[in-house]
Parts: sequence; C-alpha cells; structure tokens
Amino acid sequence: MKARFIRVFLLAFLSLFSVTAFGQGTVTGVLVDSSTGENLVGAAAVVKGTSIGTASLFDGTFTLKVPAGKQTLLFSYIGYIPSEKEITVKDGQTLDLGNVPLKSNTVGLDEVLVVSSFARDRQTPVALSTIQPQLIQEKLGNQEFPEILKSTPSVYATKQGGGYGDSRINLRGFDSNNIGVLINGVPVNGMENGKVYWSNWAGLSDVTQTMQVQRGLGASKLALSSVGGTINIITRSTDAEKGGSAYAGIGNDGMHKYMFTASTGLLENGWAVTLSGAHSYGNGYIRGTNYDGYSYFLNVSKQINDANRLSFTIFGAPQWHNQRYNKHKIATYRGENPEIPYQVQDGYKYNSDFGYRNGKVYGGGYGYNVYHKPQASLNWYWKLNEETLLSTAVYASISSGGGRRVDGTGSNMLNWDYRNDRPYSTTKLTPEGYYDYNAVMDVNKASLNGSEAIIGMSVNSHQWYGILSTLNTKVNNINITAGLDGRYYIGNHAKQVDDLLGGAFFIDNANINRPANSPLRKGDYYSYHNDGIVRWIGLFSQAEYVVNNFSAFLSASISSQSYNRKDYFQYTPGNQMSGWVNYMPWSVKGGANYNINKHHNVYVNGGYFTRSPYFNIVFPNYTNDINNDAKYERILSTEVGYGYTSSKLNVKLGVYRTNWMDKGLRVSLGQVSSNISGLNALHQGIELEGNYKPIPKLSLRGMVSIGDWKWQNDVSFDVYDDNNVYQGTYNAYLSGIHVGNSAQTTAAFGAEMEVLTDLKIGLDWNYYGRNYADFDPSNRTDAADRSDAWKMPDAALFDLNINYGFKIGPFDASLYGNVNNLLGNVYITDATDGKEHNATSALVWYGFGRTWSTGLKVRF
Repeated sequence: MKARFIRVFLLAFLSLFSVTAFGQGTVTGVLVDSSTGENLVGAAAVVKGTSIGTASLFDGTFTLKVPAGKQTLLFSYIGYIPSEKEITVKDGQTLDLGNVPLKSNTVGLDEVLVVSSFARDRQTPVALSTIQPQLIQEKLGNQEFPEILKSTPSVYATKQGGGYGDSRINLRGFDSNNIGVLINGVPVNGMENGKVYWSNWAGLSDVTQTMQVQRGLGASKLALSSVGGTINIITRSTDAEKGGSAYAGIGNDGMHKYMFTASTGLLENGWAVTLSGAHSYGNGYIRGTNYDGYSYFLNVSKQINDANRLSFTIFGAPQWHNQRYNKHKIATYRGENPEIPYQVQDGYKYNSDFGYRNGKVYGGGYGYNVYHKPQASLNWYWKLNEETLLSTAVYASISSGGGRRVDGTGSNMLNWDYRNDRPYSTTKLTPEGYYDYNAVMDVNKASLNGSEAIIGMSVNSHQWYGILSTLNTKVNNINITAGLDGRYYIGNHAKQVDDLLGGAFFIDNANINRPANSPLRKGDYYSYHNDGIVRWIGLFSQAEYVVNNFSAFLSASISSQSYNRKDYFQYTPGNQMSGWVNYMPWSVKGGANYNINKHHNVYVNGGYFTRSPYFNIVFPNYTNDINNDAKYERILSTEVGYGYTSSKLNVKLGVYRTNWMDKGLRVSLGQVSSNISGLNALHQGIELEGNYKPIPKLSLRGMVSIGDWKWQNDVSFDVYDDNNVYQGTYNAYLSGIHVGNSAQTTAAFGAEMEVLTDLKIGLDWNYYGRNYADFDPSNRTDAADRSDAWKMPDAALFDLNINYGFKIGPFDASLYGNVNNLLGNVYITDATDGKEHNATSALVWYGFGRTWSTGLKVRF
C-alpha cells in the first residue's frame, strides 16, 4: 500500500514538473543583413538541439514559440554565417530581439554588389526579380541554367535543340543579343554580335551566389545592349568560414554529376582561398546528344589592411557535346512525312544531325560543339574613407573551340535539306536514317581529286581583355558613381580541316595567297580565315539621391567603339586590314522610387540610348568592304510600377513600353546587298508577380505577364550597286505583325511547403501562350500577306521538387529530387514559320518529356 502511494506521488510530482517544463514563451525579431540592413526572407530561426523552428517572412520578421527557461537560438540562411544567441524567456512572456544581424559568408560581397549595379527592392526604380542560391539548388536539377528564370515575368527560356548548354532566353520579346549579361559586373555579351552562348557558361549554376533579372533599362551604369533587360550574375567569392561540400547526382538518360567545394575561410593573416569543381556527363534526352563537361572556380583573396583588399578569380567550363541543329515538320516526328525515305523511330526525340562511327555517336555538320572560355579577373578594392570606395578589375578571357561543319563538292552526302525537311538525293543514310559515314569514306577513298566531303571545324576563338574601374562616394544624401570601361577584343574566325573521312587530301582555293589546288590536310585552314577586332573605351556616371522614403537616380554613359577586320584569305599581305570604323554610342536614363509607407511604393523610369551596328552590318558579305550607311539603332524605354510589401504578402505590378527603332538588317537582291533602314518594333506590356506566406512553413508565388510586341511599319527603298546603278526596289510588309520567337503571354504558380521537419516539397506550374513562330522580317515581301506567323499551341507544365535535410554523423546533408514536366505533356517550344503560316509548313522543336534528377550534398 505504501509503495503504491509513493508511485502515485511520484507520478503527480513528475506531471507537475512536466507542466512547468513545457511552459512557453514567444520570441520575435527581424533577421537582417549585417552590412546593408536589408531584411532576409526565409531565414531560419531554430531552438538549438530541437526541431522547434520557423522561417522569417517577407519583412524579415519571425515569431517563435520556445520552451520557457534558458535556451539557445540558432539563426541561419544560405550564404550567411550561422549565428547563435542565448536567451531566457518566462512562461507567457514575449521577448522582442529587435534586429538580428547575419553576416555574409562571402568575403567582400557588399563591394561586388555595389560594383555590379545590383538593384535593391523599394529603392532602385526598376522591375527586378532576384534568384537566391537556395532556389537554384532546389529547383534547377538537370535543367539548363537560363531555365531557372522561367517563372519570372516576361521570360521565355527553352532548350532549343536540346544539346548540353544550347538553351536560349528571351526577355520581353528580345533575344540574348539584346539582353545585357553581367558576371560580377563584367559584361560578357559577344563584342561582335552581342550574343551569349550559354554552353560557354555551362557550369555557372554551380558557382552562382545570387542572380538578378532587371527587366527594361536595368540598373547597370555601363553601356549595355539591355533593350529587353539585364541578367546580373554574382558568383561565389571567398568563403569567410572554413569548410566545403561534396555533391553526387544522377538523372534521366545517363546523367551524372559530381561536384566539390573547399574553402580555407578567412585566415588570421588575411588570406582566403575557395576552390570548386564539377563534372557532368550523359547521353542526352534527344537522340545523339551525349555530352561531357567540366567546370572549375578558384578565388584567392588577401585582406592587405582595413582599406585594401585584392581578389583573384578564375572560372570556366570546358565541354564538348553533340547537338541537334535542324528543326523538322510535325509530320516528320510522327513518321508521316512522305519526303523521308525511312521510318522515323525516335518520335519527338528525333535528331537528323548525327550518325555512328566505329560504333559511337558522331555529330555531323552543326551537330557537335567543343568550347572553353575561361575568365580571369584581378580585383582591387580600395576604401579611401568611410564614404568612398574605388574598385578596379582587370580581366581577361582567352577562349578556344568551335563546331563541326561538312564541306566539299559532295557535302550534301552528309547534309540535310532543312528548307524542305528532307535529305538531299545524294545524302548517305543508314537504313535507320542516320548519316552513313562509312559510305562517305568509301567515296572519298575512291576519289582521285581528294575528299569530296570532309568534316571541318568552324573555329570561333577570341582574346578579350578589359579594365573596369568604378569610384563610389557619398556627398550628403547623394551617392555618386563614375567609372571607366575599357575593352580590347580579337575574334578569330576560320575553318580548319578536322577529318578527311578516308580521303588523302582536300582541295579548297578560297585562299588567294596559297598556290591553286594545294592539297590540304588535318589542321589546315580553308574556306575563310579572318579576325574581327574591336576597341572599346567608355565613361559612365550616376548620381543617386536617397533620403527617407524617396530615391531617384540619373545616369549617363558614352563610349568610343571601333571595328577593324583582317582577312587572311581574300587579300594579299599588306592589304589585309580594313582600317578602323568608329562609332560613339551613348545612353541616358533616370528614375525615381517613392515609398508611400512601409507597405506601398511606386516607381517610374525612362531612358534613351543608341547602339552601334553589329560587326556583320558594318562589314557585309564577309569582306573588308565598309558599309558607310550602317545606322545606329535607337531605343526609347519607359516604365511605371507599384509594389506592396507586408510580412505575409509581396506584390509587384509594372507597365512598360520599349520602342526599338532602326533595327539593323541586311537584304540581298541578286549580287547586291543593302541595309534595311527605318524598321521599328514596339514592345509593351504589363507584368504582375507576387509571393504569399499564409504560414511560415508554406510559401506561394505567382506571376502573369501579357505582352503586345509588334513590328510597327512597312519599309521601302531603292537599291543601287557600287556603281550607283539602280537594282530594284525593296519592300517589306511588316506593319502590325506580331514579333515571333517568344511567348507573349506567360504565367506561373508555385507552392512550397515544409511538410515535415527539414522535408520540403515544391510544385510549380508554368504556362506559355500567344507564342508566334520565328521568322526573318526581311523575307516579308508579299504585300498581300499580312498574316502573323504561325501561333504555336499553348503549353502548361508542372515541375516537382523535393528537398530533405538531415545529418550524416557531424555533417549537414541535403537530398534533392526534381521531376520536370511531371505529367509528360507533349508541347512545342521553338518553331520557324513556313510559307503557309500554319502547323503543316512550320519547322519545330518539341520540348522535353518527363525528366528527373536526384542528388546528395554533404557539407563539412
């Protein structure tokens, strides 16, 4: 009886103790960046040693129920150094911690953001969307790097032919030629044509710290081709803490990826080193698109003293990949094209641009690419005083590589009649429909005149050197920026014999400085060999007024841009240089933002800039002849926007109008080429995006953008030859026709929820509509044809991602899983318009079906 009484007493006592132990208090606070004071959205606040935690809302605030007593709170966020804070809270008490600062884990990140014109929400008056590294890790999977932006307003990103790194992105209807791309503030658009080849940066996603899309004129102070907007990429720098990570992943069609990162952290002597590398390979989703790619990143920095820091960075992504070049008619993919003498077996994965050689996949003409474009920079950050920073970057990029071509009198043996979507009558094919290299080699071996068809490499290498120096200072409430942008570029363009395909030699007489009928062998140049040389010196300045709830800026830039062309084949030594052709493009833009209160803000911006004509417009027909009539392109852009921000809801609304005038085009009439002048396009639209956090563990986001992008006018002018003899009148009928090659209506909705502790599931829906096929405006010469290009069927896709965080011994680990196009929808992503402007005559690429990837990342 006594024992029973004791047990009852103990149970009652323990119950009372439990009630006391499980008393709760409430802790609140705001998680902010220690340097900028900006709110951190989605940062974690956890009671150390427990599963009790929450995430900060859009205004950085958090509310956390914690057990009463003495506790240790752990605050963390990707890219920041975790911070701990000991607290004591009583049952029923609410403890407000105020601002809780977190320090960036990247040494000198603030300096890089300033130099790279990184825009700040509710201050910089531009339309912007910022992609954090966590989103890249969780959402990208085995997609192409630009596809991480596909849920951003007015963005249309596709894989194009589907080869590794062959993706493209359009922004507000403009392609990469008209989108300024910056990496750590350094412009990377091609100096001759403005293009960005993402295969050159195939490993960039592995080292990206953060990424920002600035639609419209953007915040960059440099003279950029930002007609549609700017993509601002900030790579990793030196980690402030010692550690690293290792990653291994697999995916559909033999995809493998391995990656590591290691950092010394910031040592006591001021040195710090971070090294990262990755290797990716696979068979490719599209038939015959196997690939092998590497990426590397190295940063070495030295904090010399409190005022001076040096940082050296080099990164690159050497790769080769087989690719698909030719689009096909829908009937071809379905096996219903009577022009093709075999049954297509691969359906929507069909690729006509490869064959097998010695049992291995062999990409043919336009079916293989190899490239390596390392970029190295040395940055000096000099803090002259508390208000003034001088940043100077000296950088270089020396690239090499190119793509396969098929040439020779019998080149059609290994080519495709893409205009009619069928093989030529002389094309050598296996019974399965792939290029028959053995048959071509037999022809070459029997030829007494050398190889009739060869594999050549179209070489496009370059040397690019630059200096970018920026002075930032503050006078009262005005931030002043001024700087110098200097660049020197030599692009080498040639064809080299790569494979004689069984022949003894190859004959090509394009080089007038070589004896006629000289036998050419592997490594010899043929067809063409020339250099494109560009000099660029630019000055830029900006004044930004920031006070309380109001900010405004005015910026201007002017550049001296000079072209020269050297041709080694068509001209004799001493006469091979064209001479310099000079242009002076300029820009001016401004804007203002007003924060009505802590929830509402409005902004407006506008600008006008001129752009030099591209290299091939200045030197038409691949000669040193100078086109003296080449005009500047002119762009006038305006935009107004509104924003709403609260702890749970964030909404942005914008309306834009971009008028693109005197677009540079050339047209050929017989043997004469001429400029098309006066061709204008108007891109205007509305964009809405928002994020909602009804509870800390559930995030919802959505966007819709509706564009109206049209050519504005017809053009007509007389064409004369070099002797001023009339050759005819050229007319192009374009007024009111929609611009092609990008979805003019896009929408997205996404949800992400932490369903269990450290287990997050995300689902995204993306919609593309009013997507008109691509077409060449200069070919619209029929006055009776005012039809739009073929409008592709609308497409809607679901993507799923799962992320689970856990411990492996003392190490933090994350398991990632991604399924894209979850329902396996069949849809068209790219199309070239046909003569009838319909589905039957169009040439298309289908998007990928269901794909998947999974990977494990361990941090140490």
